[in-house]
Formats: sequence, C-alpha cells, structure tokens
Amino acid sequence: MTQNNQYCIIMAGGIGARFWPKSRQAMPKQFLDILGTGKSFIRHTFERFAKLIPAEHFLVVTNRRYKALVLEHLPELKPEQVLCEPIGRNTAPCIAYAAYSLLKIDPEAEMVVTPSDHLVLNEEEFRAIIDEGLTFAAARDALVTIGIRPTRPDTGYGYIQVSDNQPLSKVKCFTEKPDLELAQTFLQCGEFVWNSGIFIWRVKSIVKAFEQYLPEHHTLFNDLMPALGTPEEEQAVERVFAECRAISIDYGVMEKADNVYVRCGDFGWSDVGTWGSVYQHSRKDRYANAAPSDNCFFYDTRSSIVSLPGEKIAVISGLKEYIIVDTEDVLMICPRSEEQRIKKFIDEVKFQKGEKHI
Repeated sequence: MTQNNQYCIIMAGGIGARFWPKSRQAMPKQFLDILGTGKSFIRHTFERFAKLIPAEHFLVVTNRRYKALVLEHLPELKPEQVLCEPIGRNTAPCIAYAAYSLLKIDPEAEMVVTPSDHLVLNEEEFRAIIDEGLTFAAARDALVTIGIRPTRPDTGYGYIQVSDNQPLSKVKCFTEKPDLELAQTFLQCGEFVWNSGIFIWRVKSIVKAFEQYLPEHHTLFNDLMPALGTPEEEQAVERVFAECRAISIDYGVMEKADNVYVRCGDFGWSDVGTWGSVYQHSRKDRYANAAPSDNCFFYDTRSSIVSLPGEKIAVISGLKEYIIVDTEDVLMICPRSEEQRIKKFIDEVKFQKGEKHI
C-alpha cells in the first residue's frame, strides 16, 4: 500500500561511457533502449517503482543538460521534480541534493534511491523487497541497502559482507571491486553479496549521517535549503556544487556508519554496466551471437555482440567473442575481453578529434 510520505529518487546524471559509441554525452545510456525492449532504462526504472510510489513523489537528479530528456521520457513528472546538477560530483552530493530538498518539502519523508539504468527481471519480487526495506527503515534510524546474492565471481561489482544469514541483516563491511581471486573467495565464503547501489532510509536518518560523516557537505546543502524551490535555486546550486567535494555515498557514508543494514535478494538484477553484460542478457542465435535478427549475416563468427543503426546491414566473417558497435559517425570493433579499454578509446578519440564523437 502506498504511503504518502514515501518518495523515489532516481539518479540519472551519468554519461554511460562504457557504452560508447552508442552512449554519448548528448544521449547517455539511461535514455537508450540498449536491450531492445522498446523502452529506455529510465522509463523502465520509473515504471518499476510507480506501482509503489505515486508519480508526484518522484525526484530525478540529473545533469542540467538532460532535464528536457528526463521530462520527455517521464512525462508524468513536473519540471520541478527534476533536480539539475551543474556538474557531476559522484553520488554523495547527488543524494544530498535530493535529501535536503525532501527535508524542506516533507521532513518525515522516506526515500528509496535508485540508479536509472539497471535491469530487474522479477519486478514483483523486487517491489516486495523494496516495500520490506521501507517498512524496516520507517521504524528505526537505519540506512538500508539492497544486496544481490552473487551467482559468479564478478569483479565489476562492489561487495557487502553480511553479519548473518537473515534476509535483512546488519552490514559487517563494504569492499570495493575485488580482483578475481578475492571475488572467488567471497563467492565460496557465502557471507558476501553484490552492492546494487539501491538505498532506503528516512530523510532525517541520511541528513543525520551527512552531518556526522560528511560535515562539509551537510553545511553546504543545509545552507542551500532556503533557496530550494525558489528562483534563486539554480544559482545557489551552482555555487554549492562548485565547492563540494566529489565522493560516493558508499565511501562517504555507508562504509563509516554503524547503522547500515542490507536486504539480500535475488530478483534477476544487473547493472547492465558494459557491452559484456548486455551480451549476457541478450537473445542469441545458435552460434551464441547477439545481434539484430535480420540485419546481420554471420560467417564463421561466434559469441559476438552487434549493435547497428536503423536498417543497416552488416556482414561479419571470422570473428570470435567480439563487440561490434556501429553508429552514424563511429564504428567500434574490439574483443569482448578488452571492453575495459573503451574509456581509453574515448580519451584517444577526444584527444585526436575533439568532443564531436564523444
């Protein structure tokens, strides 16, 4: 049952660099339909939570250049529900902007904070877990995060160590992305879950945590509150973001706080962070190629992923485990095993050709 003090905060400011050349500064990952579902990631995220939380209780925090895109993809929202960052400062300032805005609107607010670009296959189970987390956080001064039971020793996720086998348990510690050997140890140990980057708490609890663990951020955003919702907001936010330190909520708060809990779940989750993860979740042909069904002609090619613009035809011969992404102005071909080099490719193209293709 929807409670009138529950709010959903969607973080939608990233540029999705690991999905270049499909994801660009002008049209980043969260506004794309990379999985071919007919809807963008941010649209899926909104609809996932809209069955729990009314449209008027959503806030989207994004870069100001994406405000029009957010409203285009989420026409249910009013312009004042889109909080615009002048510059990206990682997740702690992003969450602070939303939290202190809510503190002014509704001091009794309960917040769910979610990235805008994740995949959830079992949405009913997901909503049940979110609802449980909201109930738990509403009754106590607790910072709740959602953990995913790992299915493989993945080095692309942060890990959370739990204190017991209960579905909702106190967190022992957070660990940044491990190497393969450590990830295998975590998987065998059974005490670790993936960090989904989804959080639940009362607005008073997270503001108290900012005051305790990130006092400089607390001072900046607390001083910002009188300007929130007024014509002075944009200029005041510009000043705050120019001064505040870039830091993640995990490093700045969650790893330091002693009232952190994790609700573990298994609901078909992925952060769809790379072309490799898109490959994992895509339909494949009998040779394990993931591609537009009619537009690719494969010869002696296996375990590759192809993304093409429009009605373009591709003939691909002799490749095994490759990523092939074609756009109007950029073609990228690289082994799936080297996708971590995409950011290096971007840097070199930017250095040689400027911002035009980024």
